[in-house]
Amino acid sequence: MPTSGRFSQDGATSPARSRETTDPATLPQRRKIGILLICCMSLLIVGMDNTIVNVALPSIGRDFHATVSGLQWTVDAYIVVLASLLMLSGSTADRLGRKRTFQVGLVLFTLGSLLSSLAPGLVWLVVFRMLQAIGGSMLNPVAMSIIRNTFDDPRQRAQAIGVWGAVVGISIAMGPVVGGALVQSVGWRSIFWVNIPIGVVAVVLTALFVPESRAPNPRRIDVFGQVLVIVALAAVTYGVIEGPNAGWTSTTILGMFVLAAAAVGGLLVYEPRRRDPLLELRFFRSVPFSGATLIAVAGFAAYAGFLFLNTLYLQEVRHLSAFEAGLYTLPMAGMALVLSPVSGWLVGRVGSRVPLVLGGASLTAAGLMLTRLTTDTPHLTLIVIYLVFGIGFGLINAPITDTAVAGMPPSQAGVASAVASTSRQVGAALGVAIIGVAATAGLGSHLAGRLAQASHAGWWIMTGCSLVVLALGMVTTTRRARRTALAAAEL
Repeated sequence: MPTSGRFSQDGATSPARSRETTDPATLPQRRKIGILLICCMSLLIVGMDNTIVNVALPSIGRDFHATVSGLQWTVDAYIVVLASLLMLSGSTADRLGRKRTFQVGLVLFTLGSLLSSLAPGLVWLVVFRMLQAIGGSMLNPVAMSIIRNTFDDPRQRAQAIGVWGAVVGISIAMGPVVGGALVQSVGWRSIFWVNIPIGVVAVVLTALFVPESRAPNPRRIDVFGQVLVIVALAAVTYGVIEGPNAGWTSTTILGMFVLAAAAVGGLLVYEPRRRDPLLELRFFRSVPFSGATLIAVAGFAAYAGFLFLNTLYLQEVRHLSAFEAGLYTLPMAGMALVLSPVSGWLVGRVGSRVPLVLGGASLTAAGLMLTRLTTDTPHLTLIVIYLVFGIGFGLINAPITDTAVAGMPPSQAGVASAVASTSRQVGAALGVAIIGVAATAGLGSHLAGRLAQASHAGWWIMTGCSLVVLALGMVTTTRRARRTALAAAEL
């Protein structure tokens, strides 16, 4: 490992750098581990917030007299804003400094959490969740880029990503149980209080220990491209969620889908003409990168759809309390916690194929079992399903990032990881919207009596997404696929 020379945040050599910037090669191992733990704190509050909110949805719905579509917006408004701004936040961090951007994100996320706990109605809750999302867009992708460049050895980086993935398991484990206990004892508003002390501590520790860094030649902000991304995601999400209520052939819904298609078409025409595009379309000539993008969309659609639908099933059909429903998800979270670092280790040792194929097969098996769900499915069967689902989700997260970055030059690793992060959130938004609509359309207030049977349509969609993960796990890890990654990197 070199001990001299100047490095940009993304690992590329740079003839000039800010005096604030610290060469990652000179950082002692203990400080690198400390930086990893600080970055993981942002993942903890973002990941825990998502699972906590899902557990609290029935209580929020009762307090605000919300429909199922209203509850979907509580989740998806956050995800759509987050997904829309991830790449903008990445380029902003390149220009203004990743440490600074990370701290601003922590402040906004913490403030959004506080305001969400005070929301007087569903609309205000959705608005404050969007503020959380603005802050959240500055956290995980920027933190991942910091990790990517702090650990410049590929094996250490894969292991660090495994630790990152383990925090996903911790947040999944803590979120439902802590959230369920808070909802049951204090009320749903208290679920947002958990983020506040963690956010404050993370801001302080970041100021003390995380070095500042920037890209030597930061990408210019692509305002028009950013607007097109927001329009595309918001329009398609609105169309899917509101389609059952407004009618799929209504002028409003058809207009939303046309608007989304026009925005995507605009991106395909406009982005290749820019010198510094928001979305680098040439990356998609890499089979591993394109595959990782689709794996992220499909895998996280399955995950988010599962969380949303399973929460309604356990509380509305099985009449479990929020705390009991949280306990039921512990087997899933435990498997994700245990297998995420194992997945990172496997990626470092044997590559991405093994964890992707095993993960896709496990998710598919869980989906097939869920298609037989009834109002009185044995508790042991539910536990087995959650265990199998947790195995699958725990295995796929680390190789998504590694596959996306594989073959890319260091100067583009941050952008590639941002696209992977965006794909995760796009998948989550579509999963909640599509799986939620497929399972609950037409049920109205009759969830308790009819949801179990109606949910089968949603579980079949989840199974289809899992099969996509399995198939792409094999296709994207061949020698021919890796050659396309090297060719794309040369561009």
